[in-house]
Formats: sequence, C-alpha cells, structure tokens
Amino acid sequence: MCKNHTPGTDGCHCRGGLLRGFVRPRLLLQLAKNPSHGYELLEVLDEQDLHTPDPSTLYRALNRFEEEGLVSSNWDTEGGGPARRVYQLTEQGREHLHGWVISIQHTRDQLDDYLDDYQTYAESNAEEKRN
Repeated sequence: MCKNHTPGTDGCHCRGGLLRGFVRPRLLLQLAKNPSHGYELLEVLDEQDLHTPDPSTLYRALNRFEEEGLVSSNWDTEGGGPARRVYQLTEQGREHLHGWVISIQHTRDQLDDYLDDYQTYAESNAEEKRN
C-alpha cells in the first residue's frame, strides 16, 4: 500500500510504499559507515522508513552475512549491561556493497526511463483530450 491512499479502500491499485529487498544493502551500508550491534541496526532501518524486521529475522540475516564473509563480529563486553555482538563490514562485504550500488543505479536508470516515458504519454494524452 502506498502512502497516498487509505488502507482498506478500493481506490488504491498501485504497488507503491515499501522498497522491497532494500534492507540488505541498507544494512551493509550502515555497517560500512559504523560497526553496530543489532538493535542499532533496527533503529537505522526504522529511521529510514524501511520495513523493519523483527529482531530474530535481523540476527539471522547478520549471521548469514557472517557465513557469506560479508561481516565479522566480536563481543563487546565493555560498559554496563550484557555483552553485545558488534558487526562490522569486511573487505568482501565492501565489494558486495559496491555491487549493490551498481545494481541500484541501473534500477534507478530504468525507473527514470519509465517515468520519462509515462510523462510523455500523459502530456500527449492530455493534449489529445483538449483537442
């Protein structure tokens, strides 16, 4: 559901709203900028208005990243409270992040082409209706 229509109405036929599949590159970018623990990452996703997974889903993704060699982790035992696992991006993770950037740029180009094409169509259609 997009943010322009009311949920539960038949008025919305668009598929706008959430950027599906964007959590993974967002997590990698955040870890490139700053090593973080899971709850910090959840906060970043929430601030970015992305679909925020539940903590167990996030930690499974982080574990998968680690298995793939994209991140490494260490226990942070400093400070008060329980120890927390802190994740940081590896060199392989940086390369993977760069691949995401290229893919996203390609998608953006395709979307720009689509929007330009639609704009041309809409202007032409509006002109035909005026005549």
